[in-house]
Amino acid sequence: MRTARESTAELERLGKDLRAAFIDIAHLQPRITINNRVYLEQTTPVTELVVLSRRIEVEHEFLHTWVGSSKRVKLHGTFAAKAGFDLQQGLSIDVRPEQIIVTLPHAQLLGVEQDQIDVLAFENGLWNRISGQDLQNELSMLPQLAWKKAAESGLPAEAERTLQRQLEDRVHTRQPLHLIFKEQKRE
Repeated sequence: MRTARESTAELERLGKDLRAAFIDIAHLQPRITINNRVYLEQTTPVTELVVLSRRIEVEHEFLHTWVGSSKRVKLHGTFAAKAGFDLQQGLSIDVRPEQIIVTLPHAQLLGVEQDQIDVLAFENGLWNRISGQDLQNELSMLPQLAWKKAAESGLPAEAERTLQRQLEDRVHTRQPLHLIFKEQKRE
């Protein structure tokens, strides 16, 4: 009986350590289950956990020639792409004597925010002039290019590895710590 109390106390200590790690990393308190008993309920209304942010640079050029007159706009944009977890899909921690299981959705791109836009070229033709609509169309292309480049960079997979490392660095336990990434629900 004493051993059972000690192992339960150890599991509760681990649950508190995991809770503290998530509070440090994400400023949220996840639901924690110990031996199939709910120990702590999730209490923070955080909906996203950003694990990584990467600077993305894109360029886009528009060139149009009409009756021998060319107009050209070339833009360079700097964006911050953020990857992490949509916590509306759920986050739970199950602490057991033989292992600790953290279940959360796969990482994804959470946002791309514009930092800076530079105009590299703005050249009007003699009668083929750059219109406000031309410039607006070209400016609207930059965020789309940044999303595409961020998606191709493997940022979500890197976010999953980063969270695993952060948890392993903060939570020291004899049991193996497993992160299980579940598929997001389709709506």
